Amino acid sequence: MTPLNFWFDVISPYAWLAFERLPQALEGCNYSVNYRPVVFAGLLKAWGQKGPAEIAPKRAWTYRHVAWLAQAQGTTLQIPRPHPFNPLALQRLAVACCEPGSTPNRRAVELLFRHVWCRDGADPNEPVALAALTEMLAPQRDPANEDVKQDLRAATDAAAAHGVFGVPTIECGGRLFWGQDALPMLRAALTGDAWFDGPDWDAAARQPEGVQRPS
Repeated sequence: MTPLNFWFDVISPYAWLAFERLPQALEGCNYSVNYRPVVFAGLLKAWGQKGPAEIAPKRAWTYRHVAWLAQAQGTTLQIPRPHPFNPLALQRLAVACCEPGSTPNRRAVELLFRHVWCRDGADPNEPVALAALTEMLAPQRDPANEDVKQDLRAATDAAAAHGVFGVPTIECGGRLFWGQDALPMLRAALTGDAWFDGPDWDAAARQPEGVQRPS
């Protein structure tokens, strides 16, 4: 059984789409998944990037794109208002659903994603709904405790140090696959596609840098 690491932040519609699609995309494969909550904004800061919603035309495209992808793969997706929102409460809740050093199970992660993307555009941080979700998940630790906050910060820092720059990112055999649209490539790697045994994976990453924009 091949272990996969799935880094996610529930703020990302692409992470929700990839999470929902994963069992179908990898049907027939022998694998297990460790779901690893991180803070997308922390990754953006680590790599000096802007998020899609911070660039006006890209924001409009992103919402159109994920709406189309959702209907194409048959996944419910209703953009919450506001979006982007502050996902810290939900990501800390994900961390709190397991003991230190462990990762939340798929059921817990699914409930977190559905809380964001399947509630008719409701605010994910609405206190009554958030309290109901917390009660349903019955976390093993208090999400407000400093150890949970520190674990989430450490997980985000460790992910960035590992080369994770966005969500979703899935690791298979030491290789990182970014984005919902990388699922077919992930499946190919998982099923022993000969391309991954040749030089192309490493050679593609050795492309020399081109012209640099002034900072």
